[in-house]
Amino acid sequence: MDTALPRDSGELSYRDAVEADIPALVPLIESAYRGDSSRSGWTTEADILNGQRTDPEGVREVITAPGSTLLVVERDGELIACCQLEHRGENAYFGMFAVRPGLQGAGLGRQVMAEAERHARERWGVSEMHMTVISVRDELIAWYERRGYRRTGKLSPFPYGDERFGIPQREDLAFELLVKPLVRPLA
Repeated sequence: MDTALPRDSGELSYRDAVEADIPALVPLIESAYRGDSSRSGWTTEADILNGQRTDPEGVREVITAPGSTLLVVERDGELIACCQLEHRGENAYFGMFAVRPGLQGAGLGRQVMAEAERHARERWGVSEMHMTVISVRDELIAWYERRGYRRTGKLSPFPYGDERFGIPQREDLAFELLVKPLVRPLA
């Protein structure tokens, strides 16, 4: 699947996911985080979690929930990335971020994140983006920090025992809240 598109071909297009996208979205998200296919990218969680990252019902909930969207990214008509955006008052939540593993490391994630921030700011008028990241994911957290997110030190427990979120391979997992102010561009 990863060799179907050159890393830099074509323009990116963005749209809100629809339920018909679910059969393509679930394997994209899974491939970025779990199993051997995820190891070809750098966002893998395969060393800390087994099992699934999401399922069709989880993706459907994001797509259909009020104030929520799953932003789909396509290049040359192929789905290559996605991210969840959820309106939460003055803030937006960013999650379920996935880039096809063979396309990681070439700036695509940076472009998708910038578009997601613009999208949330313009659609909902929010002033801050929030996300949670597994606190032991130092390399991933450092990547987000280089994009302007800051660690808050606020932790929430990992849902141990709920296999919908994976099967933990360690006992020290928690989610840390990262935040970024969304500054409006000068007119």
